[in-house]
Formats: sequence, C-alpha cells, structure tokens
Amino acid sequence: MVTPTPSAAPTPPAAPTPPASGITPVEEELLRLAGSVPDPELPMVSLAELGVMRGLRLLGPGRVEVELTPTYTGCPALESMATDIERVLHDHGVPEVAVRTVLSPPWTTDAISAEGRRKLAESGIAPPAPRGAAAGGPVPVALAVRCPHCGSTETELLSRFSSTACKALRRCTACGEPFDHFKEL
Repeated sequence: MVTPTPSAAPTPPAAPTPPASGITPVEEELLRLAGSVPDPELPMVSLAELGVMRGLRLLGPGRVEVELTPTYTGCPALESMATDIERVLHDHGVPEVAVRTVLSPPWTTDAISAEGRRKLAESGIAPPAPRGAAAGGPVPVALAVRCPHCGSTETELLSRFSSTACKALRRCTACGEPFDHFKEL
C-alpha cells in the first residue's frame, strides 16, 4: 500500500518585476503617447524628439503625472504643451492628468534627438550643433552655421531672435536664402 504524500501548498505567483528602466509597460506606452505630441512652435518635432519630456508616473488607477522641462524659463508654449499632453492622454482613457514643470536640470539643446535634428534641418531650420556630453567631449566652438537649404557654411546673422526666442534668423550668402537657426544652449 502506498501512502499518499501531503501535497505542497501552492506557490503564489511571483510579483511582476518592473523593467530595468524602472518604468512599467503601461507607463512606457503613456510616455510614448505624451511624447508624440508635436511642439506647438516647432510642429515638425515631437516633445520627445525635442527632449522636453522628462518622465511620466502612474500614480494610481486613471491618474498620471507627466514631467515636462521647457526649453527656457518662461517659455510661452509650456501651457499649450501641457494642454496637448492632457488631451492625448484623456483620449487614451486616462481621466486624471497632471503636468508638472521640472526646471532642474535645465533643458539644453543636447536633449534634441538625432531624429529631431534631422526633422529640423528638413524643414529649413539649422539644428543646433551638439555640445557637451552629446558631442563626446569638451564643448566645441561653433565657427559656422550650415545652411539647411544648400549646405554652405557661408552664413550671416541677421537677428539674434527669430519667430521664437530659441531661434536666430540667418541668411546664407551662397544661396541667398534666409533661415532659422535653433540656438545652442
């Protein structure tokens, strides 16, 4: 006669492990949605490509906090960015969205992605030169700004400010075309 052995207690399922990045898949998707919002002043680039999206946290069921860093203190587009982020997340089923402004560390043009730089150039805006850590070393001295139309470095400054405070107005002396230059910060 075989004596039955007592069955072991069932092992509870392991708690899901957050990804190494510390962000859950739901947060990652919401961050992708919020980051896809076009910049109101530079609609050819998204907020993620511009590098102003700092983070997103799921605070509870239906509650999200988004961290956003403006390109400069007092940026007039900040309110529009927040409203657009809220709208996109509401449209995707998040009833409560809080957008918080984060000023430290400050935004720099190094935060613009390679795709964002490419899109700026394709739309006729000379992208900022990489600086600091993104440039792989000391801050390079920008001696010339390349024309986004013809590629010439023979350009001149017409105005330190253009359609927005973060851009300067330049003209190419080779092809004669005026263009905006996204200033390095």
